[in-house]
Amino acid sequence: MRRALTSVGPGDGEGRENGNGCGDDRDRSRLWHVTLSVSGRSAPLPEVRRGLEQLAHDHPFLLTSRYAEDHAEIRYWEEARDLHDAAAVALRLWGEHRSSAQLPPWEIVGLEVIDRATYHQRVAEGYGPPPAHPVGVHPY
Repeated sequence: MRRALTSVGPGDGEGRENGNGCGDDRDRSRLWHVTLSVSGRSAPLPEVRRGLEQLAHDHPFLLTSRYAEDHAEIRYWEEARDLHDAAAVALRLWGEHRSSAQLPPWEIVGLEVIDRATYHQRVAEGYGPPPAHPVGVHPY
């Protein structure tokens, strides 16, 4: 059974009571840190870079991407109601932009989706991914 995505309104992502006083947090949006890994047959580096730069232009919340001839990692923030919605959007990202950004025909080989609090906790404790510096598209 396919789960339909719902659009989300602005929210603070902190799980507080909504404006109508009913405290139902199911429809509140939150920020999720997404790391998407793709790989496949080798492609010319300039083409991979150009495709990822176009993806960054098309998907404005893209933080950073790293690439090589046969794989890439894309990191960005996604606003979604829950992890399921954030993961569904992430899993569609590469395929939906493959033609428009002329991305290589690679497959998704990894996905991590964590909430904002977990991301910041990992960074503070020194074992999570460091903040994306510099922002943009870079070779490995």
